Amino acid sequence: MHPILLQAGGLKLYTYGLFVALGFITAIWFTKRNAKFYGVPDQMVSDLFFTILFSALAGARILYVLINFNDYRDNLLDIFKIWNGGLVFFGGFIGGALGTIIFLRIKKMDIWKTADVLAPGLALGHSVGRFGCLFAGCCYGKSCTLPIALTFTNPDSLAPLNTPLHPTQLYMIASNFVLFLILLAIQRRKRFNGMVFLSYILLYSLFRSIIEFFRGDFRGNFFFDFLSLSQGIGLLISCIALIFMIIKLRSRHGSR
Repeated sequence: MHPILLQAGGLKLYTYGLFVALGFITAIWFTKRNAKFYGVPDQMVSDLFFTILFSALAGARILYVLINFNDYRDNLLDIFKIWNGGLVFFGGFIGGALGTIIFLRIKKMDIWKTADVLAPGLALGHSVGRFGCLFAGCCYGKSCTLPIALTFTNPDSLAPLNTPLHPTQLYMIASNFVLFLILLAIQRRKRFNGMVFLSYILLYSLFRSIIEFFRGDFRGNFFFDFLSLSQGIGLLISCIALIFMIIKLRSRHGSR
């Protein structure tokens, strides 16, 4: 693959950073369209996404650095070089969620309704952004002999070179796009505010946990060397989401 898309002298355009930006733009574009379905103003979406951008990037990078701190111990300035790759989704999710809650509290907007507005666009943007992982070679898979295996040969790639690997980046691209389509279907039939967002958390955690078993990069250990840190966080978040969904469904039935 091509971690560096363009290079002119000392100036480099990293493919990872390009697709992260494209994913962000895609998420904004779709969410603005989706906001009309809920009657939410476009300007609110733009303001909210800039809040999400900074808080999510900070959270995603912080968690990645904590997991891989030995790689940064001797050169702490590398912590800030996010264009080289190195973001953890669940760190970004936690950071973005905290930033969103603070923003919506200040604006006095319905948190659950707004979360439903955001969820499909986040899944679509995440799918686009994962192409950056494919080109950079991060989030790579274990070695395999499948016909769809990927072999990285570029010396700037973060993946092991000249070894057929599970195309986990493609798995994540596809799963996020399928999740986007599922959320659109749920949105048309949702029974309470928050149902689309909670479904997003549950299904993403399920898809991600399955794909994690095929990952070959170090992601930290969580439980007897069997579950990765992301799987552990995903399990915790999905349980919380399931509890909220049950509470909301019972509350809705009880109010009838």
